[in-house]
Amino acid sequence: MHPTPAQPHRAAPDREIESLAEFDEVVAAHGSLARFRIQAVDLTARTADLLRLDTDGAVFLGCPMSPEAAARVRSSGALVFPPVPGLPFDPYRGFVYSPDELFESLAEGYEATPDARAYAWFQRTKADGDVFSSMLRAVHDDAVSDALDELLAGARVVGVMGGHAMERGTAAYAGAARLGRELTRAGYTVATGGGPGAMEAANLGAYAAPFADRMLDEALRLLAKAPSFRPSVTDWARSAFEVRERWPGGGESVGIPTWFYGHEPPNAFASHLAKYFANATREDGLLARSNAGVVFLPGAAGTVQEIFDNATPNYYESRGEPTPMVLVDEAHWTTELPAWGLLQSLARGRSMESRIALVDRIEHAADAVKRLGS
Repeated sequence: MHPTPAQPHRAAPDREIESLAEFDEVVAAHGSLARFRIQAVDLTARTADLLRLDTDGAVFLGCPMSPEAAARVRSSGALVFPPVPGLPFDPYRGFVYSPDELFESLAEGYEATPDARAYAWFQRTKADGDVFSSMLRAVHDDAVSDALDELLAGARVVGVMGGHAMERGTAAYAGAARLGRELTRAGYTVATGGGPGAMEAANLGAYAAPFADRMLDEALRLLAKAPSFRPSVTDWARSAFEVRERWPGGGESVGIPTWFYGHEPPNAFASHLAKYFANATREDGLLARSNAGVVFLPGAAGTVQEIFDNATPNYYESRGEPTPMVLVDEAHWTTELPAWGLLQSLARGRSMESRIALVDRIEHAADAVKRLGS
């Protein structure tokens, strides 16, 4: 019995096929592709399987296949969304990005990388009013969100928010790196905005977590030679990959950057990069997935926005029980940008009141997260 148009079949996550190995496992175990979702898998070498298997209700998203196979699966009840030629990204991708993927061809300069080419495409198409381009961006971002949810299933995620202007070689950068290391060693998954500055520092600290403490000290010295992504993203990124090559196999963390701020490249220390075209989707997704709390380092308008974007669902408890919010640097958040007083006023008399804290030193932030979350 086929589902009616009013009640379409909804594939469960375990009915998604996202790699050739997974395709072969499903074929061997089930002998059918009916109602499976096959996502961005190159099936050009699986024509024989596609010509014989039941594909009723299956959906093929951006899967290269022979014309014969495509015609047969369509006639057997499958939907086929073919790959889109000429794009510097795959809108149907099944996984988040890796630094190696986004920085491929860095040896030729940052402008040659997939990251830079995707940004250039975005710049050309974001204001042209072409519904096809906007659809591709939306499909891509939804695929990235799906992949990120799968990646973080069951993880205790702590977000670390801070600006891109924090330079390598500064005490603030080193402090953010030590914070990322301590949170990772405590069993949390560190998530950042995935860019330079404080974001890179926290991801670097997570990367350094499995190594002896001196590794981070040495890495900080090496990185200080290229303190900022300005004027050269190429030099900035190469120095990060040099650290990774010297100490391979670092700890895992997540970066959630955006092409909306194309002047901000992603950092190479986040092992997983969920990069979006839509910044609003990215911002909300980063905070919503920080289920074990958020640390807010000193920042400007963007960080202030993130504080209250996070405070709102904690205030209304729209995502369930409030999660910890830790603001770092008393002078910054009480005098320079006095967000702390407003946050206290919002929290007064509500469940979130016991889940907020202001600490003066970054060394106290991890303990505050643990205390507020217990």
